[in-house]
Amino acid sequence: MTDAKPSHSDAPPLAELRREIDRIDEEMHALLMERGKIIDRLIRVKQTQETGSAFRPAREADMMRRLVDRHRGILPLDTAESIWRVIIATFTFVQAPFSVHADLSSGDALMRDSVRFHFGFTVPFVAHMGAAAVIAAVSQSKGDLGLVPAFAAAGAWWSALETETAPKIIARLPFVDRDDHPAALPVFVVSRVAPDAMVTEVATWSLRVAGWKAATAQKTVSSAGALAEVIAVVQEPSGGEAARGEAALLVSLPQGMRIASVTDALAQAGATLISSALVGSHATRYRVPASKT
Repeated sequence: MTDAKPSHSDAPPLAELRREIDRIDEEMHALLMERGKIIDRLIRVKQTQETGSAFRPAREADMMRRLVDRHRGILPLDTAESIWRVIIATFTFVQAPFSVHADLSSGDALMRDSVRFHFGFTVPFVAHMGAAAVIAAVSQSKGDLGLVPAFAAAGAWWSALETETAPKIIARLPFVDRDDHPAALPVFVVSRVAPDAMVTEVATWSLRVAGWKAATAQKTVSSAGALAEVIAVVQEPSGGEAARGEAALLVSLPQGMRIASVTDALAQAGATLISSALVGSHATRYRVPASKT
């Protein structure tokens, strides 16, 4: 004997389902307004306790991890991620207004997609042609953000972050890592953020080396272990002897890995370290489980 299928008469009326949707919409709106009231109280507290940027990269990373962990149902994860990113960015903007400066030199559309996906339309967007201009604008601001492509085409822009008073890398986007991400352009976020608000799971180092060879990067990665990223900008010496040129490196080290393991591997590969400086840190990207894709 099989179970009887529910008849159409057992299904709730369409009007009732729409009323349920309206109720949920009103509750979501009410919760957002309630969140705004709490942010307003937070602003008053912060005015007596701290100044500067309202960004909290460590807290944002924790919020996004919890979002992915609890996500279920037919709503695409892309949509949920974008909604939460815009909520976070907008309420941060309400606390301390800021602008997003972005380098469009490697592609206008992809960078704009990244900015709008992660920061929405309330936060002012300022376009630049070149990473150096982005870094300069952020350096002159109190709490603005800079978005720079996370690959060598942007030049060795990270060298400008080496001084103690310079802004630092605070995040890498997209944070939620999956193959079909709608804003997939890899970018570093640069800003001035309080040290206790930073997330230090991945340390980013600026290295300058001499004696750079074509195979050095591969040997370094193989010898040093599971590096998150190595970006190299080769600077040829006079005479075009590229095989013995100098290079500026941006090295991202996963938690627990020391910069000495990289510099030692560089020396074994025939390169000579000229200088090194810590230029920021960011969260480990959250790789979405296959069950959620």
